[in-house]
Amino acid sequence: MIQLVQFPWSPFCILQRRILEFSGTKFKIVNIPNGDRSLVWRLTRERYYGVPIIRDGKAVIFEVSEDSQVISKYLDDKLHLGLFPWHLEGVQGVLWRYIETEIEGLCFKLNDIYWEKMVPGTDRLRFLRHKERKFGRGCIEQWRAQQKSMLTALKEKLVPFEEMLMFKPFLLDERPRFVDFDLFGMLENFLYSGQYRLPARHTRLVEWHRRMTGVKLKSFAREKELHPRH
Repeated sequence: MIQLVQFPWSPFCILQRRILEFSGTKFKIVNIPNGDRSLVWRLTRERYYGVPIIRDGKAVIFEVSEDSQVISKYLDDKLHLGLFPWHLEGVQGVLWRYIETEIEGLCFKLNDIYWEKMVPGTDRLRFLRHKERKFGRGCIEQWRAQQKSMLTALKEKLVPFEEMLMFKPFLLDERPRFVDFDLFGMLENFLYSGQYRLPARHTRLVEWHRRMTGVKLKSFAREKELHPRH
């Protein structure tokens, strides 16, 4: 059985969790403290300390760079999910880089403002130390002071996705591709604290998010059976 090693609010963990749920395959979630990556370090033979990672039998799958999608492509190939069709390769590469910089950067900061709601008390010291070592002392207080402007910026940066959904149910196609799950992971991280809602004016994005929450691979297999190609 596939194991997903994660901590629950990470946008990149949410992304892989939703892909696995979409696939319909059985999998196990292994939650680790944000401040203790020793399990990841051991499983990857001291080659990686980030999350998520996938353990599939003897294979341990993890990213090799900031610009890789090793885990998603592994699951796509193993489970035949159709997330990376060749005809969308270029456009997806452009989009996911935008999603994982412009959208993710705002979403995690807005969520981290409420870090005490999601981080267990036993891990708070390590969490805060990790954030301040990476982003500077008092970073969370700075983000709290910038909350209103960051929310405005997020609304604006989501406009292209709202426009992409004007004439189709998913971002690029009639079925979800990798970038749909990628954007979903970032937005679910934003929503994780329960303090936010998606911008009400982005009505198509709200509907898309509702679809993405429950979409399953088997529904597209059923469509193929009902409407075979001639």
